[in-house]
Amino acid sequence: MNKLSIIEFQKQYATSFYDLNIAWLEKYFYVEDYDKEVLANPKKYILDKGGLVLFALLNNEAVGTVALINRGNSVYELSKMAVMEKHQGLRIGKKLMYTAISKTIELGATNLYLDSNTVLEPAINLYKNVGFKEIPVPEDTPYERCNIRMEIAL
Repeated sequence: MNKLSIIEFQKQYATSFYDLNIAWLEKYFYVEDYDKEVLANPKKYILDKGGLVLFALLNNEAVGTVALINRGNSVYELSKMAVMEKHQGLRIGKKLMYTAISKTIELGATNLYLDSNTVLEPAINLYKNVGFKEIPVPEDTPYERCNIRMEIAL
């Protein structure tokens, strides 16, 4: 029986955070310098700044991940969401998303946003289905591949 659980960051899964995201980025886009820096240093860029990294474990194997980056003023960025290709279609991304939203509320956030790309239709549909709305992409987004920003008021 497959057992899925969502857990907060544990050091033993740090490599999975990096590997899951790199595999996803290489499949759909390319790895930007900013990606490499954040993925290699989640403690520095996410955890130490009041954010979270979540993992989806399937039978104790990390098969998905998402990060919540504290951007200040009760605003968080949902970022670095990836699910292992062979496990896509099992609603793992949806479970990660709902857990991430709950955790963001627990952290006292009033707003959650994400940067993405419209080529990722299944992901964009997931975001819309949980209540994210499209807003203008600011010029200072750190991602070259970003052509859509979405947010949800909490």
